[in-house]
Amino acid sequence: MSLGAHLVELRKRLFRSAIAIVVGMAVGWWLTDAFVWQAIQEPVNLVVEAQQGADAASTGIIFPTISSAFDLRLQIAFTLGIVISAPVWLYQIFAFLVPGLNTRERKYTFAFFATAIPLFFAGCAAGWFVLPNIVKLMTGFVPEGAETLLTAKEYIDFVLKLVVAIGIAFVVPVFIVLLNFAGILSAAGIIKSWRIAVLVIVLFTAFATPSADVVSMFMLAIPMIGLYFAAYGIAYLHDRRVAKRNQLEFGDAV
Repeated sequence: MSLGAHLVELRKRLFRSAIAIVVGMAVGWWLTDAFVWQAIQEPVNLVVEAQQGADAASTGIIFPTISSAFDLRLQIAFTLGIVISAPVWLYQIFAFLVPGLNTRERKYTFAFFATAIPLFFAGCAAGWFVLPNIVKLMTGFVPEGAETLLTAKEYIDFVLKLVVAIGIAFVVPVFIVLLNFAGILSAAGIIKSWRIAVLVIVLFTAFATPSADVVSMFMLAIPMIGLYFAAYGIAYLHDRRVAKRNQLEFGDAV
């Protein structure tokens, strides 16, 4: 494909992804009022319940401006739109990269796609799983008698970024394998950079979780590191198969 054809293809894929996100956003708007907001508040409510009857800090979420509630509901709906439409925009990414694969390798595209979706949702679930521990830990540093008034925008930003960022991070190994199948990245290159990859993963999880919550950081880092080495294993097997096939073809030519 020419550069112009690639740009036209990219525009088409982006447009379809945007439409899917808007539709998911409409669904997310309804889900926010139905149960999502209650679920987001739950970690804070658990802290409040634990503080009741004790001479300890009180905790709550506040909306400091008149438009805060609307803005945050719109933000939550947009994030839910990204999560709900994940099968669509992940497919569009794979479909854009498929022209870089030969006929034989395109057969694996469905496997990549089918793997990426569960991993994305698993990553979102992992971020959601560690959220209560993070909220409990960070509010635990408040001195006795003081109040923790969580600004709704800052709290929602933290929750949504944590969930979505971990979800996307879990999908990265699938794209590493796809780049290997496309001949862009070799298995040797993947394993050669493992120290850098582990460092980046640890830094990413440290950034996504509070620095004081080491347990949550490692709970996120360990599966991500495991997925990275799993991607290397698949790439290694693929490179061996390709090398063997090329050797047989070269032998036949000779």
